[in-house]
Amino acid sequence: MKKLYNRFILLTLIAALSSACAPSMTQSQLAFGVWAAEQDLWNEAVFRWTRVLEDNPKSIAALNNLAVAYEKLGRWEDAEQAYQTALKIAPKNSSIKANYEKFQKGWAETAEKTGEKNEKK
Repeated sequence: MKKLYNRFILLTLIAALSSACAPSMTQSQLAFGVWAAEQDLWNEAVFRWTRVLEDNPKSIAALNNLAVAYEKLGRWEDAEQAYQTALKIAPKNSSIKANYEKFQKGWAETAEKTGEKNEKK
């Protein structure tokens, strides 16, 4: 009986620590993504920021960073979607708005150079 009780206490502590560590896990994933981006490891950065969004779908930092990473990878539609999602959550965020405007110009210029169409839905 005592063994069962100790196991229950241990599982309760693990559950409590896991939930307490969640914000720091998110921060470490965000930070690791930034490091990866600084090393031009854009696929790794995408992976890290996607993991953050699995736990916190409204993370403005992860959405903005993910959009930038998609731009670097030439994944224009994915970048557009990430920016749109971020702007729905934080429509007055000046950083996201500025990045999105820069993105739109870059996408239009790239489409013009390559002869592709930048079709907005």
